[in-house]
Amino acid sequence: MFISPAYAQAAGGLGGGFDVMAFLPLVLIFVVFYFLLIRPQQKRVKEHKEMLSKVRRNDVVVTNGGLIGTVTKVIDDKDEILVEIAEGVKVRVARSMLSDVRAKTEPATAEATDKK
Repeated sequence: MFISPAYAQAAGGLGGGFDVMAFLPLVLIFVVFYFLLIRPQQKRVKEHKEMLSKVRRNDVVVTNGGLIGTVTKVIDDKDEILVEIAEGVKVRVARSMLSDVRAKTEPATAEATDKK
């Protein structure tokens, strides 16, 4: 009915050594998370910052609130832009609050500025 003391003492304990196989699943999970979640998010943030830095006059933009308008003035020192959302209605928007640039305008070439 009771376990004999000799049988109980015969059980081997776990070794105190470092087992690499125990950490292999954790490392594998981290690698998968990096390539499926972290890396694409960092790439998306980088592209968004680049898009915001290239906003210029006459671009059609969408704000985070869903307003669609045309950029009428870019204020670089305050990181703000002036967006016309309707005829005669202009709104100051923080540059970081733009979610998309729908229609990009081409920059003026040197030939076009020389003709004026």
